[in-house]
Amino acid sequence: MEHSLDEKGRLIVPSRFRERLGPGFVLTAFGRDPCLALYSSAAWNRICEGLEGAPRKDEAYRRAVRWVFAHTQEPTCDAQGRILIPAPLRAHASIERDVISVGALTHVEIWAKERFAEYAQPRSEDADLFGELGLA
Repeated sequence: MEHSLDEKGRLIVPSRFRERLGPGFVLTAFGRDPCLALYSSAAWNRICEGLEGAPRKDEAYRRAVRWVFAHTQEPTCDAQGRILIPAPLRAHASIERDVISVGALTHVEIWAKERFAEYAQPRSEDADLFGELGLA
């Protein structure tokens, strides 16, 4: 779904996503792709449990966990279903105004429209994977 941030950096979370995420959710820059993600509280709790149970607790682990939680918010929707996306998170994802929201199994991804076009197109080498997943 295509949307635009308003002048205050707020984004409307579509009602179908709000229904799936539930009353409490998390906005984060966690992940390998240059986008933001909305997780339900339950899904985020599972991620946190995985982090807590990780066998590795060295300096790199602590630095990664610190970065994740410095780039994570628990937004609340206003009466119009909008959340504020803080400037540091917008900068991380190169979001200026136009965004694409995409459901992605356990979360909702929020992409800068220009970046989504770069990352979302299947490549010819993805054909085998689509077949393995039963999507072809």
